[in-house]
Amino acid sequence: MTSHAYPAIDDHALLGDLRTCALVTGDGTVDWFCPGRFDAPSVFGALLDDAVGGGAFRVWSEGASASLAYIPDTAVAVTRFVAADGAVGEVVDFMVPDESSADDGRTLLYRIVRGVEGRIRFTMYCHPRFDYGREEAREPVLERRGTAHAAVFEGSQTSLTLFGTVPMVTVGEAAAAQLELFAGQAAVFLVAASAPGDWVPDVEHEAERSLAETLAFWLGWVAKSGYRGRWPDAVHRSAITLKLLTHAPTGAIVAAATTALPEQIGGPRNWDYRYTWIRDGSFSARALLDLGYRDEAEAFARWVTARLAEGPTRLGEPLDIMYRVDGTSDLIEEELPQWRGYMSSSPVRIGNGAAEQLQLDIYGEFLYSLGGTEHLRSPEGQAAVAKLLDWLVENWARPDEGIWETRGGRRDFTYSRLMCWAAFEYGLRIAPTQENAGMWAVMAHAIADEIRLKGWDEKQGSYVQSYGDPALDASLLLMPVVGFTSPEDPRWHATLTAIEQGLTHDGLCHRYRVDDFSDGLEGDESSFDLCTTLYHTALAGSGEVERARKMFMDFLGHAGPTGLFAEELTPEGEQLGNFPQAFTHLGVIWTALALDTALDAVDTVDAVPDARI
Repeated sequence: MTSHAYPAIDDHALLGDLRTCALVTGDGTVDWFCPGRFDAPSVFGALLDDAVGGGAFRVWSEGASASLAYIPDTAVAVTRFVAADGAVGEVVDFMVPDESSADDGRTLLYRIVRGVEGRIRFTMYCHPRFDYGREEAREPVLERRGTAHAAVFEGSQTSLTLFGTVPMVTVGEAAAAQLELFAGQAAVFLVAASAPGDWVPDVEHEAERSLAETLAFWLGWVAKSGYRGRWPDAVHRSAITLKLLTHAPTGAIVAAATTALPEQIGGPRNWDYRYTWIRDGSFSARALLDLGYRDEAEAFARWVTARLAEGPTRLGEPLDIMYRVDGTSDLIEEELPQWRGYMSSSPVRIGNGAAEQLQLDIYGEFLYSLGGTEHLRSPEGQAAVAKLLDWLVENWARPDEGIWETRGGRRDFTYSRLMCWAAFEYGLRIAPTQENAGMWAVMAHAIADEIRLKGWDEKQGSYVQSYGDPALDASLLLMPVVGFTSPEDPRWHATLTAIEQGLTHDGLCHRYRVDDFSDGLEGDESSFDLCTTLYHTALAGSGEVERARKMFMDFLGHAGPTGLFAEELTPEGEQLGNFPQAFTHLGVIWTALALDTALDAVDTVDAVPDARI
């Protein structure tokens, strides 16, 4: 196998062990895998180059048609192959979730190959490339480990051992195998990263036991959900995705599983999202909390307050805007010139230069999202909130780079002011008896007045992206969500109308228009999925419930075959950007909850007899 055709971004399933993750495509290829931790260097990266330069692990049946799906309510993926003669086989892919705080760095990825009907032939080809393909590939060493066959791949920083229940051969720097299975027969492959060199797994029995354990974990976890609404499949798939993006040892939640997937094919807007943003993580934790998953929200709240306890950042602020899952923030942005990028979309970047930005919105997002946690309401949490707000008293009025991490200079973004208001408003609810609570109340009132004065464009008749500029911004759709305004406010109705006319098409919503606002970046972008879901939520809140429901259903129809979403959608329905995206999936949860509430209210009204009859 010398090349790898790029699959559609959404033609993937996400696998994970609550420490890191892998992506498997609809043709049976693991084309993204960073063992150990989400932001570790990849060993399979064909998603961003090809099977030779990036590395891949493929199991397929030549000439057979293939389809990919999850076992419902789990993170176990099944690729089914149907041969021309009607023979059927499948590949079952999974990683075993581990919610413990221990982390020995070992990562296991299971692939069970099964015969289902007739006799079907499979080919296995495993070609890792260490350190994002920057290390020279070496031929693997074939061994026997107990009853298992093994191919050992050595990198300078880590090792990868492929165990199998069938013999393997070397093909250059790859390991390969041919197998023929009848109905009821199975073969197992197990990728083990950073496992002890003398480890001897009983591959076949451990695979079946681990599969049963993984299925039981996810089915049990979904059963804890409090959701009883109209979209259980979409909501629970989104919840599972947010859980898969959670680093269990620390409680941190990453923004996406990948780096450098483009916002425009062939364009340069290719960023690394494998880190924990305070903003994205807070909203993700809140979405899980809204479904009844309190443990995940409490863990994230503790993770953030641990960052606050470390003292001022190197930039002198209470928090950096993003971190690695271990709480470090050395996110130097660099390019990988050896990789061509997804469909030649370069540069491929790792690290993220936005880590150096000032984004004052993060404090409001954190306190709004997690104010209901026991941790923030504890004495320790209240003290952390008080320290944060005392700093914000002196700093809320500074221009910043804003929620969208623009690189065109700092501005007085209305959304940043909105979230500073939210920080004081929700901080008061968390810690009302703290010494400076009176000052926080004064700040909340002053910021609200400023937003109504300077964030409102009288000529356009709407709230706008930044003071003194008529450009619109969909982040303002959060105004009624955080309680700054009510759905009945005429100003809010006018703003929603302006956003609908200026930023939406066919039920999809852009963050802003690059023609109206220079974000300091080259290229263009498509509609932004979080903004789309917020738009549907806003419509439902304004009384246009049926229209919002139809738009939301249409949007859900753009999900990939496994029900997952990236960051953006083109007008043609193509998914773009890093995948899967926490922002999109938390938006699905929030919109489903909002629409359920609105539809229930309509149903209740319709069910009440007319008293005049």
